[in-house]
Amino acid sequence: MRILGVLGGMSWESSAVYYRLLNQGVGQRLGGLHSAPLVLHSVDFAPLAAMQAAGDWAGASAVLMAAATGLRQAGASALVLATNTMHKVADRIEAEAGLPLLHIADATGAALRAAGVRRAALLGTRFTMEHDFYKGRLVERFGLDVLIPDAPDRREVHRVIYEELVLGNVYEESRQEYIRIMENLVAAGAEGIILGCTEIELLVKPGDSRVPLFPTTRIHAEAAVEYALAE
Repeated sequence: MRILGVLGGMSWESSAVYYRLLNQGVGQRLGGLHSAPLVLHSVDFAPLAAMQAAGDWAGASAVLMAAATGLRQAGASALVLATNTMHKVADRIEAEAGLPLLHIADATGAALRAAGVRRAALLGTRFTMEHDFYKGRLVERFGLDVLIPDAPDRREVHRVIYEELVLGNVYEESRQEYIRIMENLVAAGAEGIILGCTEIELLVKPGDSRVPLFPTTRIHAEAAVEYALAE
């Protein structure tokens, strides 16, 4: 099996889900006592979150580039960046590390296409929803039409992520708000909902939407397992 290098800690709550999914995926495929060969670098999220808020993407990418280089030196064959938002600097990380980076938007776009979804709504941090690094990739590479919530709803989606979910706090009132926001997006024509922040899957479940949900943590982990087991 190929060794996966996981860049985690953004937040550790979702990185723990990645760890479980990667190991479960390999175990299900190979059986017995098999698990995923991984090297993990889990960062301190507080400084990175402050850099995000300040628009210091160069500083944030420098932290992750150094971590990615360490993963390569530890024997990783490819990088799994265990967050949607920091894919804003994925190209820089990949170039610095000299390893292939298994891009979360590519795995998600492929899943949407396979499901026959052409118009999808994107939920995530405000950076993921408003900047073009994610939805632009879905449009250009997969021909998708990507919707995002209106400005007040984007603020609420972002607030719940940073003030609740990254701390492991899951509240029913926030789940109901997300359901309302998703219903508005479906009314606007969304055929599927991209849970484009790795923590959202802690809050939103399949029964919460009348259109298919695309949980990016699970989709990304499945793609990484495929890579690790490829001949």
